[in-house]
Amino acid sequence: MTTVTLGLIQGGTHAGKAESHARHERLIREAAARGARIICLQELFDIPYFCTRQDTALFDLAEAVPGPTTEKMSALAKELGVVLIVPLFEKRGPGLYHNTAAVLDADGAFLGKYRKMHIPQDPGFEEKFYFTQGDLGYRVWDTKFGRIAVLICWDQWFPEAARLAALAGAQILFYPTAIGWLASEKAALGKAQHCAWETVQRGHAVANGCFVAAVNRTGFQDETEFWGQSFVANPYGEIVAKASVSEQEALVVPCDFQVVEDFRRIWPFFRDRRIDTYAPLTKRYLDE
Repeated sequence: MTTVTLGLIQGGTHAGKAESHARHERLIREAAARGARIICLQELFDIPYFCTRQDTALFDLAEAVPGPTTEKMSALAKELGVVLIVPLFEKRGPGLYHNTAAVLDADGAFLGKYRKMHIPQDPGFEEKFYFTQGDLGYRVWDTKFGRIAVLICWDQWFPEAARLAALAGAQILFYPTAIGWLASEKAALGKAQHCAWETVQRGHAVANGCFVAAVNRTGFQDETEFWGQSFVANPYGEIVAKASVSEQEALVVPCDFQVVEDFRRIWPFFRDRRIDTYAPLTKRYLDE
């Protein structure tokens, strides 16, 4: 198979998990009916983006991974014959929580999980209070429909993460996301912030010769307006499809893996890497 169709589920916030699951299941079914074979949901897909404030009661939103939601989604993946990427709030143990994405193959098998490696701490994004840094590495999975990697939101800004996933053979980098504008900043910085977010991911596609699929949330949470605009970029960094700012929708996009192979042949960045010169990258800062 040289071409696979992706489904990016740009969802919002709902009254509870049951309603959220029902709404997202409808979008998943729509994407599958339109030909999507690898379908990705947004970060923390079935709960509000609760990290706008610090509140210990919100840890109750977490669940085990694998657990009840992955079991339900595995059945759906098997029924539809699709790969599902399911981002969840993971309870690992007492006082130990992760921002996690489960990867389910088209036969419903639980292939594994990725734990968000880079954890931000900003106004409106109080994630260090809730999430422990990931410890599973930058994982790549051979699914029925392609070799994929999953990174989560703040990971988008780090070229090292994208590069390590691509070096492991990923043809598509998926970035489930919850990012938006703060009301106090949107007028002055909103356009520039969105430009930076989109541009850095397009750069990952070019630098690594792969497809990038960014799946964002939409709607409002406290003072944050999530800016939607989920998109797919090809190995040239071109945006081949983009969702709206405000609509909950399924963005369905065909991707030709031959483009990845062809691009890496004519722009052989992996071949020309000077791996003998990169040891300083493991230092925090080159001030000594």
